[in-house]
Amino acid sequence: MVTVQFTRHLYAFFPQLQGSDVKVDATNAAEAVRALEHVAPGIGLYLCDELGRLRPHVNLFVNKDRVKDRRGLSDPLAPGDTLWVLQALSGG
Repeated sequence: MVTVQFTRHLYAFFPQLQGSDVKVDATNAAEAVRALEHVAPGIGLYLCDELGRLRPHVNLFVNKDRVKDRRGLSDPLAPGDTLWVLQALSGG
């Protein structure tokens, strides 16, 4: 199982994640995003576009390494890894 951690402001959009110990069964980042959809419906399209590519304002990290494959999310995950979901904030 892979532990998933989120930036705090994502809880405003997906309150069911707050206070939860989110763990998913996934061997790569794409599988993790698909598994998150079962935990928080709608999060898949929030993080990725219709083609499954990571949206520009979203970054994923596997442990301390930034996900390199932003198009296919093929970066591998191993049991015990932590997938960090970070969303950049912008505006004026």
